Amino acid sequence: MEAVIYLIAILGCGDGAQRCSQQRVEPTPYATIQACRAALPEALARNTDIDYPTIAADCRASGPLIAARPAAPLG
Repeated sequence: MEAVIYLIAILGCGDGAQRCSQQRVEPTPYATIQACRAALPEALARNTDIDYPTIAADCRASGPLIAARPAAPLG
């Protein structure tokens, strides 16, 4: 079974209420969500060349997701 890793997605966002869209993904994997979130400011600083009014970053899980608890029985 593969472990879940976290990657930083760089997002371009429009003005106002327009949605953000993923523009690129940073290549560095992180073992925990905490490590990924700690790296967000540096990732944003590396990606200021995206042509959107607002640039954002988000940590995204990659790999198989494991349920935290077993599913409830049917019936």
